[in-house]
Amino acid sequence: MRLQGKIAVILGAGQSPGEGMGNGRATAIRFGQEGARVLALDNRLDSAEETAAMVAKEGGVCVPFFADATREETLAAACAEAVRLWGRIDILHSNVGVSIAGGDKPLLELSEEAFDRVTAINLRGPIMACKHAIPVMRRQRSGVVITISSVAARENYPYVAYKATKAALIAFTEQLAIHNAEYGIRANAILPGLMDTPMAVDTRARASNRSRAEVAAERDARVPLRRRMGSPWDVANAALFLASDEAGFITGVALPVDGGALVNIG
Repeated sequence: MRLQGKIAVILGAGQSPGEGMGNGRATAIRFGQEGARVLALDNRLDSAEETAAMVAKEGGVCVPFFADATREETLAAACAEAVRLWGRIDILHSNVGVSIAGGDKPLLELSEEAFDRVTAINLRGPIMACKHAIPVMRRQRSGVVITISSVAARENYPYVAYKATKAALIAFTEQLAIHNAEYGIRANAILPGLMDTPMAVDTRARASNRSRAEVAAERDARVPLRRRMGSPWDVANAALFLASDEAGFITGVALPVDGGALVNIG
């Protein structure tokens, strides 16, 4: 019960269509198992409701709530709802991200519309969520912000908007950490590597007209550690540590959860 009594707002707590589980949903379940009360945000309310039901099945408390990362007013409403329900926000976890599904491409093929779409979701969304959660945390003089970046920020990744936004999230998280340290607020980023999630695998299978098994096998082969992709629970457990008091003296870090990918590229 490492998050006993904590209030967590998770942006992107539903998941993309496909097999298995997404990082946001796994994190909501893990936080609920560890005693947090969770506000599960997603732009598909039915998916957030599925997450809430899974948390409840594990004995946790989770309330689904509609929020769209591209619409600031919904993020403000979500933070206000957490305060209305429980009086505070202890953890803001931003798990939104899109690449291929948003139309992202290599530079010479990238459209302005796709760039704006990916940027609005991946970067503006988490920043605007912080805009409305940070004042609550400052009043409390405590809080934790966790952003999901990606090893794509630092590796040879072909799609422009995803790489640029995930790199920018690291810089924003560092800025957030140092500008809010005096208020007792910690901010850290997680950099997932190749993960076995619907967004990462099923989306690529659909986009390339290949089977899920083929895409998964190709990704597994690229992972140094055991030649196997990570699971959403690997990201959820990293988030649990960073959200807990065990990480009470850790702020401004970018934590790879990548099976050795960044070590492999130096």
